[in-house]
Amino acid sequence: MADPVAPAVTGTAGPGERCGGMERTGAIWLVTNPASGSNDDKALEALKRLCSDSGCHVARTIRFPAEPLPDPDALDAAGIELVGVFAGDGTINALVTGLYGWKGAILVLEGGTMNLLYHRLHGEASMEQVIAAVAGGKARRVRPSLVRSAHGDSLAGLLAGPGTAWNEVREAMREGDMAALADEAAAAIEESTSAPMVACVEPALGRPEGYPLIMLTPQGGAIEVRGYHSETVTDYINQGIALLRRNFREGPHDFLGKVDHLRIAGVARQGFGLSVDGESRDGGPEEEFELAACEVDLLATAADDR
Repeated sequence: MADPVAPAVTGTAGPGERCGGMERTGAIWLVTNPASGSNDDKALEALKRLCSDSGCHVARTIRFPAEPLPDPDALDAAGIELVGVFAGDGTINALVTGLYGWKGAILVLEGGTMNLLYHRLHGEASMEQVIAAVAGGKARRVRPSLVRSAHGDSLAGLLAGPGTAWNEVREAMREGDMAALADEAAAAIEESTSAPMVACVEPALGRPEGYPLIMLTPQGGAIEVRGYHSETVTDYINQGIALLRRNFREGPHDFLGKVDHLRIAGVARQGFGLSVDGESRDGGPEEEFELAACEVDLLATAADDR
């Protein structure tokens, strides 16, 4: 398959420059979300010190969603050409898609639970290594592939099917609402085991009877498709726990192939749930997904698009 949207590399910084525009002001804005997996106040202060030690001053910290995300006009007015984001996939998605068309660059940091996009861009490098590479002009601008749908763009991974009901459990867990957690877990088990499944119909991939959960991952210039199946209630519960931990790749599944376009349908012609970078959406009886490219530059330090 041809790779129509391979990561667009605009080059590394030249001698004496710093990638992402830091050579002009030495300052960045940093977006964080206190509800994300690993960015409490202590971790945030440590990150700011790390940036400062590398010659990059965090001029402003934006705590989303209590504060609105920056838009291109605000960044340009402040002379900011690099925005760091220290949060989970949902916040990263909102920031990146909200900055489509901006001329600056975004640095994705390891501030969530699974950090799927971070690892696509930086491999297994630590944040210390990533920030040192950016400060030293060794990062490059890329526009990685993503999964596009009528419900939004997904940079980390998109889930479809009744198994996405476990997202509501994750939200109750995040908010510490134990009563809601029990109710949502019971509802998720019921939804996962009894709701109509979803199937890949164009092209036809995997089981005709469908799956409770299909995962689409943008990777290496293609959409990788996996169908997750469970044979018993215990399997569904275990898969749900994996979803809560954002370990999508755990559990029994079929690798269905790589595509650049896919249509998924509810087997019973009913609407089905979607999760776009961890954020819940309501899908119709059929949904179209296609490979596209990110519309703003992200900084990458890994050798390739993972």
